[in-house]
Amino acid sequence: MGKKGDLSNFERGMVGGARRAGLSISQSAQLLGFSRTTISRVYKEWCEKGKTSSMRQSCDRKCLVDTRGQRRMGRLIQADRRATLTEITTRYNRGMQQSTCEATTRTTLRWMGYNSRRSHRVLLISTTNRKERLQFARAHQNWTVEDWKNVAWSDESRFLLRHSNGRVRIWRKQNENMDPSCLVTTVQAGGGVMVGGMFSWHTLGPFVPIGHRLNAMGYLSIVSDHVHPFMTTMYPSSDGYFQQDNAPCHKARIISNWFLEHDNEFTVLKWPPQSPDLNPIEHLWDVVERELRALDVHPTNLHQLQDAILSIWANISKECFQHLFESMPRRIKTVLKAKRGQTPY
Repeated sequence: MGKKGDLSNFERGMVGGARRAGLSISQSAQLLGFSRTTISRVYKEWCEKGKTSSMRQSCDRKCLVDTRGQRRMGRLIQADRRATLTEITTRYNRGMQQSTCEATTRTTLRWMGYNSRRSHRVLLISTTNRKERLQFARAHQNWTVEDWKNVAWSDESRFLLRHSNGRVRIWRKQNENMDPSCLVTTVQAGGGVMVGGMFSWHTLGPFVPIGHRLNAMGYLSIVSDHVHPFMTTMYPSSDGYFQQDNAPCHKARIISNWFLEHDNEFTVLKWPPQSPDLNPIEHLWDVVERELRALDVHPTNLHQLQDAILSIWANISKECFQHLFESMPRRIKTVLKAKRGQTPY
C-alpha cells in the first residue's frame, strides 16, 4: 500500500474529503490506497497551511550529501555553469573524505533545484548601447498599445538550408534563465537566403527577397518601392512611425536624405542599437523558422527555400502579429527592469 509518485490535486482533494467525512486515518488509507503517513501529512498540510500543491514530500531516504556538501556543489555550479556532471563530481571529490558518484551528484543537484538545460542565446550588448536602450525605454515607457499601433516594424533576416543544433548546456535553477552566468552570447552570421519584411497592426507588409548583400542603393530601392507606399497607405494621416534597425545601409546618407524629404508623410522611429528583443518582427522570423523545420519536404536549394519562406510569411495569422503589438509595453518595462541588459524576449 502507498503511493510513491506525486499526488495530484484531485487525489489530495480525495484525502481531504475522506477525513472531513469522518473517516479515520487508517480507514482513509484503506479506502484510497495511500499510506497512513501520506494521509496524515496531506490532511495536516491542508488544515494548517491550506496547501493545494500536488508536490508531495519525498518518502525516500535522505540526501547522501549533507548541507555543507550541497553548499560546496552550489559554489562549483556558480563558478562554472557549463561544467559537465563528470567534471562537477570530480571537482567535488577533491579533498573530500567521502567521495560521491555521478548518480549521487545528479540526484543532489536536482534536489537543490538545478537541472541541465540549454542556455538562452542573446546578443552581446556594449556599455554605450546599454545606455541608449535605457534612454529609449524611458522615452517610451508611457506608450500604450494604441500608441504602438502607429508603428510599422521592419527587419532583414537570413534563413539557412541546413541548421546546427549545437547548443551549450548549463546548470541552472528554474528562475535563473536570464542570469548573466547562464547566457551564451551570439553574433549574426551570413549564408542562405536573405529576405526583408515589415508589418503593421493592420496587416503584414511587403516581403522582399534580397538576392545579394544589401547595400545603401539596394536599401534605397526597397524604401522607395515598398516602404513608402506601405506607410502612406496604412497611415494616411501621416501619424505613422517606421522602425528600422541601425544596420550600416540603413544609416547611409542617401537613406537619411530620402527620409528627410518624406518626413511630412511619416516619422522614422529613433531606434537603439543591438535591440532585436524590442523588435516584435523577430518573433515572426521565429515563426517562419519553426514552420520551415516542420515541413514534411525540406527545401533542397535556395530557390525552394525562398518560395517556402514566402508561403509561410503569407499565411501568418492576424492574431499572431497583433498579439506582438500588445507585448510592447511589457518589453519596455522588462528593459527598464533589466537595467539595460538582456531580456528574455
